[in-house]
This record gives sequence, C-alpha cells and structure tokens, in this order.
Amino acid sequence: MAQQLQRSASRATETPGGPRRLHLTAAAVALALAGGLLTAVAAPATAAPRAGLTADDADFNGDGYADVAASAPFAYVGGRKGAGATVVTYGRAGGVGRVATYTQNSPGVPGTAEAGDLFGNELAYGDFDGDGYDDLLASVAGEDVGRDKDGGSAQILWGSRSGLKGGTSLKDPRPAAHDHFGGVLKSGDFDGDGKEDIALGTVTTATVDVYRGGFTRGGRTGGHSTLTPRIHGDGETGVRNLHSGDANGDGKEDLIVNGYENDTERGYNANFWIPGSRSGLKVSAAQKLTPGVITDLGDTDEDGYDDVVIGNFWDSGIAGSARGGAVHVAHGSARGPAHGEREKFTQNTPGVPGGSERGDAFGNELDLGDVDGDGNLDLVVGAPGETVDGVEDSGAVTVLYGAADGSGLTGDGARLLTQNSPGVPNADEKHDFLGTDVRADDLNGDGRADLVLGAHGENGGNGAVYPLLSRPDGSLRGTTGIYTSTAAIPGTGTPRLGANFAD
Repeated sequence: MAQQLQRSASRATETPGGPRRLHLTAAAVALALAGGLLTAVAAPATAAPRAGLTADDADFNGDGYADVAASAPFAYVGGRKGAGATVVTYGRAGGVGRVATYTQNSPGVPGTAEAGDLFGNELAYGDFDGDGYDDLLASVAGEDVGRDKDGGSAQILWGSRSGLKGGTSLKDPRPAAHDHFGGVLKSGDFDGDGKEDIALGTVTTATVDVYRGGFTRGGRTGGHSTLTPRIHGDGETGVRNLHSGDANGDGKEDLIVNGYENDTERGYNANFWIPGSRSGLKVSAAQKLTPGVITDLGDTDEDGYDDVVIGNFWDSGIAGSARGGAVHVAHGSARGPAHGEREKFTQNTPGVPGGSERGDAFGNELDLGDVDGDGNLDLVVGAPGETVDGVEDSGAVTVLYGAADGSGLTGDGARLLTQNSPGVPNADEKHDFLGTDVRADDLNGDGRADLVLGAHGENGGNGAVYPLLSRPDGSLRGTTGIYTSTAAIPGTGTPRLGANFAD
C-alpha cells in the first residue's frame, strides 16, 4: 500500500510524515544487488486450502490464515549496519502465531548481509510460481552487484508448508541505467493470464521494469518489458510508490505509479493509473489522478470496479486549515478512475475523531479490509505525526467504516486508536509514530480483518508491530506487541521495525 517516509536515516527519528515507504534517498544509503542465485528448495505438490482469506491477504504457509511481513530496514545483521531484516508474523486460529525473522544471512536467502543493503525495506507478495503458497518479494536496494556499487536487487522468498524458505534474485536487465534496482516494487496480474507479474521501480529513474509471470526458482521469468510514465527521474524524484488493482473492471489488474510529474520545473506529485490489457500495461492509456503518495485499491461501493484510495499526508483538512493530511477516493469506472466520482476524508470530516492539525500526516499509510465483518470494505488510516494528549508524534490510527448499505466509506462511527486506547498495547510516548504503516488482514480466519499497526519510533527507534484482533463485539484488542527482542533483532542503532508492511 505503500510506504514512503522519504528521508535520510538521520532524519527518520524526527519526522513522521513524508511519502509512505522508507524509500532511501540517493545520498542517504549505499545500496547493492545480490547475485541471482537460487536455493534448492523442493516445492510441495499441493497447498492447504485458503479458506477465510481474501485476495488481499498473504498466506506464506498455506494454512488458511493471513501472514504479515514487516520490515526493519536499518537493522544490524552480523554487526553490519543497515543490512536490514524482515519479520513475518504467521496467523493461526488464535490470531497471532510464531514470529520468524529473515535476513540475507538466513539459510537459502541469496547474498550476504552487508552494511547498507536495507534488505526488505520494500515488501510485496504473490504466488509467483503457482504452487498455491504466497511468496514474499523483498527489495535489497543497497546491494552491491559485482563492481556495481548501489546497483540494487529484488528477491523472491518462496512460500512452503513450513513458511518462507529459500530464495531467488531477479536480475537487473539494465544495470547501467540506474542504481537502487528493485527499491520500489509491486505485483499484479497485469495481462489477465492468471500468473502474477512483478513491477519494479527506483527512486532515481522514471522507468518501471515489468516481469511477466512464469517465475521459477532457477531465476527464469515469463519475459520483460519497460514502461515510462510522465514522471521525473532525476536523482531522488523517480518512482516513489507502486500499487495494483482493477479499476476499470476488465479482469486485468492495473498499476498505479506515483512520482513527480515531468512538465513542471519544481516537480509536482502525481499518480498515474496505467491500465492492464491482454498484452500487459498500456502506458499510452494512462490517466493522471489526484496527488498523493500512498494508494490502495478495492471496491468500496460494490459496483464491480476497484476504487483508488490515495493518501496525501500534506493535504489541508478543509480550506484554510492546517495541512494535517487527507484521503481521497477516486471511484473506478469502465473508463477508468479519472472519470469516476471523487470523495475526500480528513480529520475534519463529520464523524471522524480529532481535528486536522499541521504535521498529523493523516493518510501517510492506509489499507482496506472488512474490519467489522459486515461484508463492506473499511479503511484503516495511519497518522504517525498525531500529537495525543500533548505527547508529540505519538501517532494514531483511524478506522473509517463502510456504510451498511454498501454505498462506500463514511465518517459515521469512525474509530480513533492510540496506544492509550483500550486493547492497544503499550502507551503513548514521544516519537513512537504509531501508524507508520497499517494492515487489515484476517489473522485468525474468522471473517473479520484484524489490524496490524507499525510504530517505527517505538523504544527509541527500535520500532514495534502491534496486532489487534477484531472481536465479534466490535472491539479491537491486542495482548502484546512484536518488538526487536521478540524478533531476535539487535537493538543497536535504529532498526525501525514496522516501518513498512508487505502489500
């Protein structure tokens, strides 16, 4: 959904806002690519049924319960600063199951943990080899590839009955054209052939590399192409975020590309909708959408078209008010989302708790899911810059519920969550940045999406992940958080656990 707190590592402690992912600025981190080796892991013949899961839930072990992958991009691994780690919380009948941590020093994962690799800073998922288990796509934007310093890589960690096991690197087809390959990524079936495709971008160029489905553990793909939307690619203003969904209802997933429009001197944030087709993504038919950085797609009004939900953390709440952030909904239509109805939600919208204040960063992160189990999509919105009861940047999360008649999202009955709310572990503290990232996934298979909240500033920048189960009585409750100590990540430096979730 993603994303991308675009700032240097030194600023990450102080600033909650900014684009959704911890997208590294070119000057901030050295990046590098792992070598494209695969691990010999036998794929099971069949996977367990995915009962209770939605298409938006990842299931890496095929047990029917959603799993959530979270990044700790600045984690030390083997004493290497910023090598990066990924923490997976496996769902189960009770809600929260085992926690497993993956790094480039884990058995079968390509490459070796090195300083500045930032393994797993960006995460996505899909069943890339068609074996019935979801796989995890992880960026390694700081990997050195041979003599190509900061070349960057993307790796697939393969799902199995026991969870993620082994991996394969995707080779950069144009290593001389950019650095930080794979730093921005997303999957989707863009040609409607039933196979997951992968789109990869960088913050330094405007071109997106697209790999067609047909991935193997030996490194083969179904083909490669490129597309270039009308955005800048000048150092730090290339592709900033990618997302996918079917906004025109034709059965092929579309790609949302976020960057800076290239027809202005100063650069202007823009989202471009690029429709899928039988031949793949058609950049010639792209439509420009409302500005914003984080997006998600889902049919909020049950008309058969995915709607594009856009988070704009710098938007003003109402005319003349402070820039506290907003969420825009561009409704899908047969002609595309640029021709559908528009909605806007802020903390000044009737029914939404709180008020829009400068720096709240409302809409910095968001995710759609059916939290109350009524069959309508709800929206979870992070505001990591929210100051709660005078505690600066403690952060907050708002749940906007879908109307009971299926007409779409509404502010009525919206719920505000902070770490002082009943059922939310821990307590509000300065610079926790609760809502750094958010997910709505059914961890326990009961038909209601549970919330998973990231707070990358928790414990002085160690970070934390807070799963909250959605109860039949409407309450949201978690018993404990997932911390660096839980995940066996060294507390050295600022690991930033919970900075980004796979989407």
